[in-house]
Amino acid sequence: MQTKIILPDSEIPKQWYNIMADMPNKPAPPLHPATKQPVGPDDLSPIFPMALIEQEVSDQRWIDIPEDVLKIYTLWRPSPMYRAHRLEEALGTPAKIYYKYEGVSPAGSHKPNTSVPQAYYNKQAGVKRIATETGAGQWGSAMALAGSLFGIDVTVYMVKVSYNQKPYRRIAMETWGAEVFASPTDKTEAGRKILEADPDNPGSLGIAISEAVEDAATHSDTNYALGSVLNHVLLHQTVIGLEAKKQMELIGDYPDVIVGCCGGGSNLAGLSFPFLQDKINGKQLRVIAVEPASCPTLTKGEFRYDFGDTAGLTPLLMMYTLGHDFVPPGIHAGGLRYHADAPLVCQLYHDGLIEAKAYPQTAVFEAALQFARSEGIIPAPESSHAVKAAIDEALRCKEEGKEETILFNLSGHGYLDLQAYADYLEGKLVDYEYPEEKIKEALSRLPQI
Repeated sequence: MQTKIILPDSEIPKQWYNIMADMPNKPAPPLHPATKQPVGPDDLSPIFPMALIEQEVSDQRWIDIPEDVLKIYTLWRPSPMYRAHRLEEALGTPAKIYYKYEGVSPAGSHKPNTSVPQAYYNKQAGVKRIATETGAGQWGSAMALAGSLFGIDVTVYMVKVSYNQKPYRRIAMETWGAEVFASPTDKTEAGRKILEADPDNPGSLGIAISEAVEDAATHSDTNYALGSVLNHVLLHQTVIGLEAKKQMELIGDYPDVIVGCCGGGSNLAGLSFPFLQDKINGKQLRVIAVEPASCPTLTKGEFRYDFGDTAGLTPLLMMYTLGHDFVPPGIHAGGLRYHADAPLVCQLYHDGLIEAKAYPQTAVFEAALQFARSEGIIPAPESSHAVKAAIDEALRCKEEGKEETILFNLSGHGYLDLQAYADYLEGKLVDYEYPEEKIKEALSRLPQI
């Protein structure tokens, strides 16, 4: 009875997979926020190194991973895949459940898969400092780690509600040498405007992105880095799915269902895109993106051009969106609170290659406890959305008497998020479904293209 499927260091992928090469429909081009015309490399060069801009627009199927990045990847890659025997037994399902575990990275999540190459390319371009944002703290931790490995200063604008709820994430960032501010701050024009209108604003990813982009654009030695949404970020994450395909081959199996939690889309994409290449070429496969009911981007948003940030500093992207000034409820216990999703994920969802589900947080934590008490690992609140959907799929197989193979991405551990578990266990978490009228109101303020 094999529980762990392990690959040797020599099996770390040497190239990233770019799904742009195989998509039946490419995403619509990003538009300049002022002119509403497609953006060019010169528009992005004030905040990104040219190597990442080239990856952002590339439709080349395979892109080489630099040797210096591969050396750092060996600190935690290849990551293990587990067969969830004990969970299967607890559920009484004929389904086989596997999970790819990204919590083995130094930062405890999948995020260093892209923070490390982003730091590398910025270092190559002579950049001294990176400004970035973080919601629940996983991305900020990963960027702080990567900055320390390459000798780059890192400034993190952390969504205020998470800054207060997750002190250990902030401490981790500071331990790796980053400077962390609770966003909105009084350090940027974007932050000052928001605080002037609402001094108690709890913050949002859109606001934190505005602050980080403004910081980068107004300092010549500073670039911006993003932990999800953009094409190059999703590209870097495909090491997850490429390893998973090899691990599935080792045991002679292939998933019928792939599940990933979805906030901006990076870990869902990382696991699923290499398999979606097979689906595009005719393989039978379901891919499920799982989001919170309090931030139902794919399930209730509209497929429209919108800004990636609150202040309207970023290019306009074609995404499923709840509106760029969407502020998620502070009572939500995890990340996944971005107002939109990655254009690549949105296009694939629009074309019917990906499904989406939204769950309330109490059901998600209930699934997390069942997983922790069966498999031992306490999952991150974000990853627990994928756990919930995987359990539901396994129970469907039980009802239908089907022996399907389910693979999900356990994108991080929850050991720095135990306050959320404390709140759940003490009955403090309540379910919140984002009201339709608020979504309509926010969407009414979207730019007209």
